[in-house]
Amino acid sequence: MLASLAYMFLIGMMLGAVFQRLRLPSLIGMLLTGIILGPYVLNLLDESILSISADLREVALITILMRAGLSLDISDLKMIGRPAVLMSFFPAIFEMSGTVLVARMLFNLPLLDAGILAAVVASASPAVIVPRMIKLIETGYGTDKKIPQLVLASDSVDDMFNIVVFTSLLGLTNGEVVSAFKFSEIPISIATGVLVGIIVGWCLVLGFKNFHLRDSIKVIILLSVAFLLVTVEEVLVIPFSGLLTVMVIGIVLLAKLPNVANRISIKFSKVWVAAEVLLFVLVGASVNITYVSAESAKTLLLLVLVLLFRAVGILLSLIGTGLNWKERLFCIFAGIPKATVQAAIGGIPLAMGLPNGGIILAIAVISILFCAPVGALILDSTYKKLLNHTE
Repeated sequence: MLASLAYMFLIGMMLGAVFQRLRLPSLIGMLLTGIILGPYVLNLLDESILSISADLREVALITILMRAGLSLDISDLKMIGRPAVLMSFFPAIFEMSGTVLVARMLFNLPLLDAGILAAVVASASPAVIVPRMIKLIETGYGTDKKIPQLVLASDSVDDMFNIVVFTSLLGLTNGEVVSAFKFSEIPISIATGVLVGIIVGWCLVLGFKNFHLRDSIKVIILLSVAFLLVTVEEVLVIPFSGLLTVMVIGIVLLAKLPNVANRISIKFSKVWVAAEVLLFVLVGASVNITYVSAESAKTLLLLVLVLLFRAVGILLSLIGTGLNWKERLFCIFAGIPKATVQAAIGGIPLAMGLPNGGIILAIAVISILFCAPVGALILDSTYKKLLNHTE
């Protein structure tokens, strides 16, 4: 395990730096590191690392989502209320609808399999998007109209919505019935996640006020609480979003203890240096390149077309917001990256024995290899041209 960690960090950071020198996103180098070291190429990663890969990726996501919460001001969230809600659902619904139509035409998939594929592909990647939106908030790009905050607030709910649709459609393959209650889990998860986040956030505020602790200790406490909340999500009968709760805790801390929150955010940015490498290398290691099929040209065409459907959903969500065409275009670009959810669920249909599980996995793999670096590159190279800068 120690040797595997050394390979991941040293080679991941080295290739990341190489791509940065080439004016490309460093995550491309990290993804390549994972693919090369992973079980489908050189197989240099120890089984003990691969067996806990999903948990390690979740740790990295918790880190960046906590930092996202520490960057979101409640007053900003109030200003972007309606479009944030619409952005949480409309783009995914449009993209899933487009995926079903295009996948049936290009790959001749049955309706149910096309729906499962749509739920896999539709999620935008918080691992790619969140750190970039935090950077924009910190540097003042798009903050005059709260554009990074809008993207941040809607992204986590978007992923939750897609996963509920995915699990519901998978249930149909086993003869289960999709009920209205299943989809009611989405608003219930949001409500319980926000409520628990507010309660836990207030408790932490009181604790930090009454007990003098080093900021490093506060970071450890926050991470430990976040780990427990995400674990509780898996055993609770009531629908509950642990990751959303993590963000809300950060928001409460920023609202009630802004100076403390800003110092803790700096600490989390340092933790993210290691967590980012871990996340993208392990995402790369989960990519089975043997499923990059001869249908890659069709898959790329599918991805381009469904992203156009997503763009329509984003534009409809932004009606009446006062954003100019450049700012709306940036919001469309923020929907391109795909990596985290696709790596987590792309292989499940194949593992369950679905006849078209191989095609679904192949498309999920290609979506990661294409959309994550391309989306990151477009965001990194256009935000200064498309967004206003506020000192």
